[in-house]
Amino acid sequence: MRSNLRVRRSPNHSTNHSTYRSRRAAQAAAAAVIAGALTLTACSGDNKDKGNDGTGKESSSGSGDTVTLPKLDGASLEVAAVWTGAEQANFKKVLAEFEKRTGAKVTFVPAQDPIINFLGSKIAGGQPPDIAMLPQPGAIKQAVDKKWAKPIGAEAQAELGKNYSQGWQDIGKVNGKQYGVYYKAANKSLIWYNAKVFENAGAKEPTTWKDLLSTAQTIYDSGVTPFSVAGADGWPLTDWFENVYLSQAGPEKYDQLAQHKIKWTDPSVKQALTTLAQIWGKKDFVAGGAAGALQTEFPASVTQTFTGGDQPKSAMVYEGDFVQVNIGETKAKVGTDAKVFPFPTVGSTAPVVSGGDAAVILKDSKAAQALATFLASPDAATIQAKLGGYLSPNKNVPNSAYPNAVQQKIAKALIAAGDDFRFDMSDQTPQAFGGTPGKGEWKDLQDFLKNPTDVAGAQAKLEKDAAAAYGSGS
Repeated sequence: MRSNLRVRRSPNHSTNHSTYRSRRAAQAAAAAVIAGALTLTACSGDNKDKGNDGTGKESSSGSGDTVTLPKLDGASLEVAAVWTGAEQANFKKVLAEFEKRTGAKVTFVPAQDPIINFLGSKIAGGQPPDIAMLPQPGAIKQAVDKKWAKPIGAEAQAELGKNYSQGWQDIGKVNGKQYGVYYKAANKSLIWYNAKVFENAGAKEPTTWKDLLSTAQTIYDSGVTPFSVAGADGWPLTDWFENVYLSQAGPEKYDQLAQHKIKWTDPSVKQALTTLAQIWGKKDFVAGGAAGALQTEFPASVTQTFTGGDQPKSAMVYEGDFVQVNIGETKAKVGTDAKVFPFPTVGSTAPVVSGGDAAVILKDSKAAQALATFLASPDAATIQAKLGGYLSPNKNVPNSAYPNAVQQKIAKALIAAGDDFRFDMSDQTPQAFGGTPGKGEWKDLQDFLKNPTDVAGAQAKLEKDAAAAYGSGS
């Protein structure tokens, strides 16, 4: 199966760009398969975001020990990532298994966004973590360019070769050398909804943008605000834009815009922003209106959709498979109370966009290489898969490890997509444009959410900021 799966990649990466081009003839089929899969939202139990025993306690990997790790008694490691809450807690369980199997001591270091800036200060102070989980291919390239990153060793490369498609290996490379192990992936083309609200309104899952607008009106007429938008965080707004743009403008234009080979003043950008304004510009469709959305952070955008009984603050929330972690903080059960449908077709093809986090070694050692090897194995990913709110690009993670039918279908679609995917556009751009809170694309789209009638003004700001960032290469 082939699809328009977006994968973030550095615009200056030397990898042959055609590797990531989706075949148009296969895109519709891929989207149809994913759509069909995701409509099967019956939950396979009451586990929600817990282990398969339903207790929330750490489960064993379930796949046995597929990778041999060295004894590392007395060794200590620091791993830095921006993950918080349940995501951080679940990853710590993976690190605990590594400690158990090797005797090493691993400390999780909470990092701030943008993580490259955080690492820069750590390195300047002579205290870099041993491994950092980097959320952008552009960040991997920056770490290599700054001579911070160390190449992945033979053992980890062997695990990557066994467990990952070539495309997922390639996006961890810079100048043909492996620096990143993509431990975590995301399907960022999903809209989650409150099943009770849909049922009460007589609404059905939409498959096209036109249907989505019609469904939103039906929901609104039933007395519930249709959408929750996480406007306080810039990154969900970039994801909204990218899904609309990929589906409407197509993969070739998407690639060109990602590399700034076409300008943000291009008519295709105008069309996408105008389309977005059909939701963002209708205050009755957005919880709290634009002002409320701009004060709503991502976790709250999810929880307010699944609390409040049949009168929540919103009926739908857009974002990736990782929304399940936040749903887990409510009483709603994924597959029964909280259901999901693929981001609707805006143009000729439904979009499927991906993101991901890669382990990159900053301090080379036997222990650091062993942890990279472990993270490239099914053993590590299977532990976190069972805990929910997580998706692995590792093709040898058993699909049964995912705790509910929704997550199993999402994971299966990701693996089935093979090498033809699209990574998040904002993660392909220089960090100064696509990855910095309060600046660049994040800020420009927040301003657009505030005033969706000014499409030309938004385009001008986006182009000015993009030109500056690409020009400086930052």
